[in-house]
Amino acid sequence: MKIEDEIKSTIPLDISKKVILNLLFTQNVIKEKFNEIRTPYDLSGEQYNVLRILRGQKGKPANMCVIQERMVAKSSNTTRLIDKLLIKELVTRKVCPENRRKIEVLITDKGLKMLDDLDPITDELEKTIADNLNSEELEQLNQLLEKLRTFN
Repeated sequence: MKIEDEIKSTIPLDISKKVILNLLFTQNVIKEKFNEIRTPYDLSGEQYNVLRILRGQKGKPANMCVIQERMVAKSSNTTRLIDKLLIKELVTRKVCPENRRKIEVLITDKGLKMLDDLDPITDELEKTIADNLNSEELEQLNQLLEKLRTFN
């Protein structure tokens, strides 16, 4: 469906506006689908992102700066996210022995298990979404999105 129909626009939109609206609208549709699969786990997208970052550390702790710079949504309040994951017992947090101002965060076995449960569901949703495009279209879309991000 065209973006004008989705947002019920009564005026013609120039192509720049259509592209931006399409990106934002599509992002929201995809985000809602991912939120649906994480809801039974009481896990936000940002919390899921943190868990994946920590799993990628392969048992090594990550400090708040490392987590923040690897986050997809850079505006997230990392400390608040870690606090919520601590309450759920999905991560541990301790003061770095070499630098007491540095906080080190590790994923717990419970956090790893949750990701193990979510991985196949997430992979299936990603595949379902991507199946609307062939591999050449996916490559082209990826290149175009990367190119769009270089506007500043």
